Amino acid sequence: MLYYSTNKQVSGVSLQEAVVKGLADDRGLFMPDRIKQLPADFYANMDKMSFQEIACAVADAFFGEDVEAGALKNIVCDALDFDTPLVQVTDRIYSLELYHGPTLAFKDVGARFMSRLLGYFIRKQGQHRVNVLVATSGDTGSAVANGFLGVEGIHVYVLYPKGKVSPIQECQFTTLGQNITAVEIDGVFDDCQRLVKTAFMDAELNSHMQLTSANSINVARFLPQAFYYFYACAQLKRMAGITDPVICVPSGNFGNITAGLFGKRMGLPVKRFIAANNRNDIFLQYLNTGIYTPRPSVATIANAMDVGDPSNFARILDLYGNSHQAICADISGFAYTDGQIADTLRSCYRENHYLLDPHGACGYQALKDGLRDGETGIFLETAHPAKFLDTVEGIIGEKVQIPAKLQAFMQGTKQSVPMPNDFGTFKQFLLNQ
Repeated sequence: MLYYSTNKQVSGVSLQEAVVKGLADDRGLFMPDRIKQLPADFYANMDKMSFQEIACAVADAFFGEDVEAGALKNIVCDALDFDTPLVQVTDRIYSLELYHGPTLAFKDVGARFMSRLLGYFIRKQGQHRVNVLVATSGDTGSAVANGFLGVEGIHVYVLYPKGKVSPIQECQFTTLGQNITAVEIDGVFDDCQRLVKTAFMDAELNSHMQLTSANSINVARFLPQAFYYFYACAQLKRMAGITDPVICVPSGNFGNITAGLFGKRMGLPVKRFIAANNRNDIFLQYLNTGIYTPRPSVATIANAMDVGDPSNFARILDLYGNSHQAICADISGFAYTDGQIADTLRSCYRENHYLLDPHGACGYQALKDGLRDGETGIFLETAHPAKFLDTVEGIIGEKVQIPAKLQAFMQGTKQSVPMPNDFGTFKQFLLNQ
């Protein structure tokens, strides 16, 4: 399958080139030339299939033309060596728990899948070394760092905003060493993302080293997240006989919901989507006005959603032919303040005995507010509450048990490179590597 850029100046790009480059030469994001529909019998039998079986079918539709079948199956199964259960919270609301991977966050699947696929292409090309640049507002950095840890031929640079990720999130990518370098930027997430994008466009830097991205900018990072939506619908059909759920997605850089929209285009019977925002409500403002106005992000307790100019908005526009009306037909939105997020987290815990993280709280509340009569909904619980320990304990007034996986990260020693949010400094740092 070939790929083109959302900026329309680049087309006819192979999957291998799209994955290895990450960003198109015209600064656009890669999109597949076509989105394949899965056959009716797949949807009829989906509730009888395992997570791995479903994911292999979806992965084949995206990548099957470019990766040998046996290799692709191994990549998928290696990335999905854990389950993603659907849990009923209220009569009409279900939580898809996406935090059962190595770093207890939903991005584990995409990061692990991409690391294996990129490694496959590196071996195929016989390349010496690929350098992965990733900007993180929280969970991306930990998922990518752990997904790529120890992968031969790949070095990862994680750029994160100083003081704006939770302590446990920070431990998950600053304590690893080996082929992982953490770069602590004096700024916000949007500064980190700008540095990464600018690096991809710098001719001198790219002649010096092979660069790619593991943010949802990269097709190999965001497309595998579609697996979740298929498995969620399969579980809901099996548990409750429901085949047309509303799905609510806590949204920051919009890679996750974009993967869900791709699933819908492949025939997945999702009735519609809800995008849940915190105070960084740029997408909600677009839905309300038809005008997209990015602005500097503001810090919130749902920090992984603190994005003021979400990259994947370009993919959503492209997918819907720049039609505001068509986007609004499939997606609605809600936004919440820190106080409202805290109230939701506290009340859900007391009333339903279900503990949310701040991002999941946005999703749960938006689903409650957006469900119509006769509808059943799924919200994505994107990270374990213990990753936001001080915040969550302060809200519910109780201690939260820290899973063993997180405790292990917390024993490590922080290793990071402090840096101003200046591209010249960042470029020189990379040139010296």
